Amino acid sequence: MSENLKNRTELLFLYEIENANPNGDPLNENRPRFDTEDDTVIVSDVRLKRTIRDYWYEYKGYNGKEGKDIFVRETEYQDGDKTYISDGKRRATAFQENKDTVLKTCIDIRVFGGVLPLPKDSITLTGPTQFQMGRSLHKTEIITEQGTGAFASGDKKGQATFRTEYKVPYSLIGFNGIINEKAAHYSTMSEADKGLLLDGIWQGTKNLISRSKFGQNPVLLLAINYKEDKPFYIGSLRQRVKLQSEKNDKAIRGLEDFSLDFSDVIAEIKANLENIESVEIKTDARLKFVQPLTIANGKLDLTTL
Repeated sequence: MSENLKNRTELLFLYEIENANPNGDPLNENRPRFDTEDDTVIVSDVRLKRTIRDYWYEYKGYNGKEGKDIFVRETEYQDGDKTYISDGKRRATAFQENKDTVLKTCIDIRVFGGVLPLPKDSITLTGPTQFQMGRSLHKTEIITEQGTGAFASGDKKGQATFRTEYKVPYSLIGFNGIINEKAAHYSTMSEADKGLLLDGIWQGTKNLISRSKFGQNPVLLLAINYKEDKPFYIGSLRQRVKLQSEKNDKAIRGLEDFSLDFSDVIAEIKANLENIESVEIKTDARLKFVQPLTIANGKLDLTTL
C-alpha cells in the first residue's frame, strides 16, 4: 500500500490542439468555450478531469473489476424490460453506501473528491487535486465548417442533412493545478495515486482520440514538489508563461511558430528554493524555450538556476 501524500505539489500543464474543439459548450451549439474580451479559448476543469478519468478507466484497470473503479462514470441498471442511467444514490449502493469502501475502490474520489449521496444524508469530500479553468496562452478564433450528413432528415427526402462544426485552428492551452496534502489526508490520496494522476494528465490527453478532440497533444507538465510542512505555493504559473513569436497570435499554427518564455516561472522557483523539494518536468521534444532549461532524469536541475 502506497503511503499518503505528505508534500504539496503545484502543477502547470500545457497542451496544444489543432483544428478541433477543446471544450464545447452544450448551451451554445457546442461551440468552443471562448472569452470574447481577449479572444482566448477556455477549458473547464471538469473536461480535464473527465480526460483523466477516462484514461484510468480504459488503460489503468479502474473499470469496476478487481477492486478498482471510477465513481463518477455513467452506469446503467435494468427495471423490468427498460434500461436506465444510474443517479448518484444508486451509484453509491454499488459500494454498500460506505465511504471507506468508496475511498478504497475509487481513485477519482481519492484524487478529485466528490459528493457521496446517502439515503439520509450525503458526505462531501474536498478533492486534494484542484485545477483552475484552463485558458489559451494566445489569441485565437473560432472557425466554422459546414458539411453534409450521411442520411436525409426523414423518409422520402431527396437531400442529406447539413451539419455545422465549430473549431479552433490552433491553440496552446494552459492549466494551473494544486495537490493539497491536507485534503489528501482525509481522502487517502497516496503517492501512487499522484503518479497515476500525472500519467493521466499527459497520456490521457494524448489518448483522447475522438472526432472533436483528435489533434490534442501534451506539450509540458511541470510539478513543483514543496517540502513537507511547507503550506506554500507560488501560484499563477500559467499567467507567468509567455509566447514569443514573429507571427500574429491568430496566425500561430504549431510549436514551430513560437518559443516559450519561461523566465518568470524560473525566477519564482529560484526565489523560493528554500520551500522546494524538487521540480519534475516533462516536455514535448519539439518545444522551444527562450532560455534553455537543464533537465536530468525528468527533473529540473535546480543547481543551474
